This record gives sequence, C-alpha cells and structure tokens, in this order.
Amino acid sequence: MKTREESLAPYFALLGVQVCFGSLAVIGKVALAVIPPVALVGFRVGITALVLIIVQTFRGRIWLKERSDYWTFALLSVVAVTANQLLFVTGLSLTKASNTSLLAVTIPIFTLTIGAMIGSEKLQRQKIIGIILAAIGVILLIDPRKASFSDETTVGDLLIILNSLSYGIYVAISKDIVTRNGAFRSIMWIFVFASIICVPAGFWSLSSIDTSSVSISLWLIVLYIAVGATTAPYFLNAWALARVNPSTVAVFVYLQPLIGFVLAVVFIGEQIDLKFILAAGLVFVGLFLVIKKFTRIET
Repeated sequence: MKTREESLAPYFALLGVQVCFGSLAVIGKVALAVIPPVALVGFRVGITALVLIIVQTFRGRIWLKERSDYWTFALLSVVAVTANQLLFVTGLSLTKASNTSLLAVTIPIFTLTIGAMIGSEKLQRQKIIGIILAAIGVILLIDPRKASFSDETTVGDLLIILNSLSYGIYVAISKDIVTRNGAFRSIMWIFVFASIICVPAGFWSLSSIDTSSVSISLWLIVLYIAVGATTAPYFLNAWALARVNPSTVAVFVYLQPLIGFVLAVVFIGEQIDLKFILAAGLVFVGLFLVIKKFTRIET
C-alpha cells in the first residue's frame, strides 16, 4: 500500500513541470531576442538528448525492452517534441501571446477526447466538469478581450491549435509504453529521435547570426532553457504520466498562467486582485474534480 507521500508525488511532479515550463515564457523571450527560434529548439532538443544519454549510460539502462518500441518512440518524438516545439515557436511568432494562452485551454480537451477514442480514458462527468471549470478560470485570468483573432493571426492561431493537438496526442497515447520502459529511458529515446530533425535545422538557422557576439550569460540562459525548462519538465511529466491518468497530466497545464502571474507579483510587483483569486479557485476546483477518483483509489 502506498504512503500518502507516494500518492501525492505525481501531483508535486506535475506542479514542478508547470513551474519549469512557466519560467520558459519569461526567460525564453530573452534568448529569442538574439537566438533564432528554430536554433533555440535545436539547442533544447540536442542538449536534452545528450544529458539523458549520459544519465542512462551511467545507469546502464539504454536499450528498450521491445524492438517495436523504437518505432513507437520515433513516432512519439514527432508529436511530443519536433512538431510540438516547432509548431509552438512558429505559431507564437505569427500570433499574439494572449491568443496563444487562450488556445492552450484546448490541450486537456484534446487529451481527454483522444484518450476516450482509444480507450485509455473514460468520459466521466466529473472530469469533463473539472476541465471546463479550470478552462474558465484560465480564460478569466487571461481576459479574452486582450486576444485578437483576425486574418493576420489566423495561420499562427491554427499552428498553436495543432501544437495543442500534438501534445494532447502524445499524452493520450504514451502512457503504456512510458510505464513499460521507464520515464528516463522513454524521454531519452523521444529526444534522440527528435534531435535527428531538430538539431540540423537548429544549426542551419543559427548560421544566420554571428555567434561570436553572443554573450556568455546568454549561452547560460540557453543552457538553463535546455536543462531546467526542457529536460527536467519532460522527465517529470513522463514520470507522472506512468502513475496517473493522461487527463490529469493535461489539466495541470492550466496552472501555468497562475504560476506566471505569481512570478509577475514576486518579480515585477503586480498586484493580486479578486479576479485572480476567483480564477485560481476555479482552476483548483477543476483540478480536484479531475484527480478526485484517482486519489480515492490510492488512499
């Protein structure tokens, strides 16, 4: 029987994922002011693959349990990393940040729908209500009036939706194979396969700037983005996915705007108001409804 700490561990891991990804929204803008988007994706994928290969080599856990799993991870690398990151970076450059934040509410919807289609999720009423409440909380916090859906942003908006779909597909279909092979080994092979496309594309994109003029502090930021905002959250996400339902992993995405707002309060002096409290309440109630059944089983 699991202890309370073991039962809560996946949720703390998912909270850590959102903190890591949330920091990317702030520090990533600093890097993108100098480093081309595709080059930054190349660094994220390449460094993450290298770090995980080194870790798994020391652990002696490189090879997968079944030969067919290599093909599956090659496919997962497309939807989890290559398409996910390139669609997001390109879409963000063609639309507004507020549009991107609003469209991110589709991730849990895609995850739950795809999971229901393949039989890995059940369309339980409380999960649907929980996702809806959390989505309303995020929309309230972001304020749809700041978004601007027009002909100028259509392509970018569609790319962000495809980005959400690709991530939803990954979360919905990867649980069994990640559980079978372990989080570290699974994420390593996903990034190894993704690096085949992303690293060469990144080097080609990097040739458009004078790398000798890039400061050491900026390279350290790129290193943090690769390790702290990529390697760590992808591993924690996979580790949690092996222990909870895909819809639970997906709905934690709704914490990112709240974390971003709290960071803004701490670092740039923004004020917490009634709207934030109400939005946070809706998100946490939604999270509770999505994970409630799993928590009961574990206790």
